[in-house]
Amino acid sequence: MSNLFGRIFGTEKALESAVGAVSRGIDALIYTDEEKAADAASDRSEARKMVVGWMAATQGQNLARRFLAMLVTVTWALTYLTSMIMNVIAVFLDDPQKVITAAAIISNSSERVNGAVMLVLAFYFAAPHMDKIIGPAMDRFGKKV
Repeated sequence: MSNLFGRIFGTEKALESAVGAVSRGIDALIYTDEEKAADAASDRSEARKMVVGWMAATQGQNLARRFLAMLVTVTWALTYLTSMIMNVIAVFLDDPQKVITAAAIISNSSERVNGAVMLVLAFYFAAPHMDKIIGPAMDRFGKKV
């Protein structure tokens, strides 16, 4: 009750309390570059911890994960190399059109796997940055690009 009277009649304690509340409110409204940098560093640290934790929790799946990664990568590499070799061979043929057509078909098949290869490479070499890679890779895999 005395606190209420103090606020109404403007005692020194009430004035200090009001000034403190206003300054805290103004401070809360201003988001400095230092605070932004600290928050961003904290977010990155938490994301790394989450990825490391997830990898530790799913460690039993490493063999299957590696097998799938190798399967996707080898499929992509074989189709890409086959298409390239066929295009080079076509240069030396008298009637190269059938070989060039077959190489184009194989090349299109290789391009369908690009999104999956991007995800495999991102998982193994850029895991902390997966959030930036998954969207474009899935768009490419789903032929939205």
